[in-house]
Amino acid sequence: MTPAPLSYETLTESEWDGVGRIWDHLEAGELDQARAELAALQRTRGRHPDLRIVEAALNLEEGAPDRALDALQGAERSADPAQFFHLRAMAHFDRAELERAREDAERALAIRPELAEAHDLLSRVFEHLGAERDAIAHAEEATRLDPETFPPPFAITDDEFDAVVERCVKELPERVRRELGEVPVIVQPLPTLEMLGSEDHPLPPDILGLFVGRHRLERSSLEIPGLPGQIVLFRKNLLRACSDREELEREIRITVQHEVGHLLGLDEDDLEEWGLA
Repeated sequence: MTPAPLSYETLTESEWDGVGRIWDHLEAGELDQARAELAALQRTRGRHPDLRIVEAALNLEEGAPDRALDALQGAERSADPAQFFHLRAMAHFDRAELERAREDAERALAIRPELAEAHDLLSRVFEHLGAERDAIAHAEEATRLDPETFPPPFAITDDEFDAVVERCVKELPERVRRELGEVPVIVQPLPTLEMLGSEDHPLPPDILGLFVGRHRLERSSLEIPGLPGQIVLFRKNLLRACSDREELEREIRITVQHEVGHLLGLDEDDLEEWGLA
């Protein structure tokens, strides 16, 4: 016999005010404040479906899609099922589970066709799936619905992009350029699924760059000399993340420096110390 679904009392007006403050903190990037506000609500309402929604959003902002999926267990009974499917789609996207992300984003839009962020996400999903026409259509719809949040992507030709990369690499600090002597910096449109890693430890498909190869700390003195790997920049992801050429140049420099850190086997603290974070 199937057990009856749990029922939850609607959040009070003051509790909804707390939920609103959590969203405000998330929008401002104030994750610690959002977590504290959520914890206060959870002390009285536990894992209410509407609190699971904001918990999942916070987990995604913290880069924890697995915890977001856990938080969404039971959240389909929230007051906003479209948001439930959208957040689940985002979590699957961050885990490089593209078909699952597509299915959930389409479910979100079936409930609320005007959800601009779901159109934007679906555009990115279709781009990685190679459905360029669908990607463009959903990107344009996201821009139409919310031009301030989802403006048209910055666009330059492939040759112009390559020239920007070449110039940015030449302008990097000498300490970084010295490490690039044996490591090529190449450009490709998007990461492949193989690059995004295993099911247990996937990388998000919207990464801006990636060091591919074994970092120096993993190499043995007995290995046959050869290229240690390469730094790959993902053109479409970088263009999506930037609004103009100045921002693009800054992101390219930051991305290359960060990946040089991975070549050296540096952890996040080391990257900060080197100024490569």
